[in-house]
Amino acid sequence: MSQRFHQRAAELHNLAAHAHSAAAVAHGKEDHLTAHELSQQAHEHSMNAHKLAEEIAPKKTSEE
Repeated sequence: MSQRFHQRAAELHNLAAHAHSAAAVAHGKEDHLTAHELSQQAHEHSMNAHKLAEEIAPKKTSEE
């Protein structure tokens, strides 16, 4: 079960990185509205990954 959570957290981090990259491209094209929306999406993915990582950490510690 823990492996599945780790994979999901990694996926969320990858989604955040992709959204950050897309936001940078949009900003470079002076599409600031899209860049802002993508930055918000990246932040949301990062926060979800962080929450999931926090849920995983206590379980892993208690298993050891």
